[in-house]
Amino acid sequence: MAIPVIDFSKLEGEERAKTLAQIAQCCEEWGFFQLVNHGITEELLERVKKVASECYKGEREENFKNSRTVKLLNELVEKKSEDKLENVDWEDVFLLSDENENEWPTKTPGFKETMKEYRYELKKLAVKVMEVMDENLGLPKGYIKKAFDGAGENETAFFGTKVSHYPPCPHPEKLTGLRAHTDAGGVILLFQDDEVKGLQILKDGEWIDVQPMKNSIVINTGDQIEVLSNGRYKSVWHRVFTSNDGNRRSIASFYNPSLKATIEPAQELVEKTDKQVVDPIYPKFVFGDYMSVYTEQKFLPKEPRFQAVKAK
Repeated sequence: MAIPVIDFSKLEGEERAKTLAQIAQCCEEWGFFQLVNHGITEELLERVKKVASECYKGEREENFKNSRTVKLLNELVEKKSEDKLENVDWEDVFLLSDENENEWPTKTPGFKETMKEYRYELKKLAVKVMEVMDENLGLPKGYIKKAFDGAGENETAFFGTKVSHYPPCPHPEKLTGLRAHTDAGGVILLFQDDEVKGLQILKDGEWIDVQPMKNSIVINTGDQIEVLSNGRYKSVWHRVFTSNDGNRRSIASFYNPSLKATIEPAQELVEKTDKQVVDPIYPKFVFGDYMSVYTEQKFLPKEPRFQAVKAK
């Protein structure tokens, strides 16, 4: 079974209705899909691959080799223990955002310029994807974006980019690359390695590979899209497995609500035209409160998180 692939360019042509329906089905039944012909040039994506790989080699690799995770794994192997490392991930990761630009890597030629350009283009794609979700859900154009921006004068949605590498692991049976979880935020856009696999999603009780595909962008829906859609769209469990072969690159960008934004099911989805009211399945909450709970419970079931913020 393979993750659905959507040709995003067909939204502009005669197959628009069919493509909208395909995306709706992906959001309702999968929570993950791959976009091709998404409008981000191959030339830019190739530059992103280059600077990300060079940054890991030149600025990150040595630190990872001396990291706590590597030390814990070595200690476990030396003890010849049958145990596994349960609460760590075999991942090197750092965050890029507009707010922390002065902390971006500086030693890799072209890194900052390339990633700024990439994030600019990807943010535009995120808005287009949210507008498609608006249309499919019967919401006004821009509804999700406006909800994520929050009501305050200076509030805006947060757009962050996680640059991760999952190096070859000498004992992949001992730990995961990234433990199973759902994503806390809104819409996630992933530019993953097109050679080394590792990402899996949970579909109908089975773990399925998100197949590497050259220069595609993987879209997945986070917990806040599940809330806004009143459960029509689901955030899906996913994980990364380790391998002793290949250094997997993963660049995940997420369009999240402002921490002050109030999130709740869209009124249009709980009030029907015949005046019959559908009970909202999810509570109303401030996203910052949800993130406080998520930080403590990321790798646990999501339902108790919604109940925890309901009580706030």
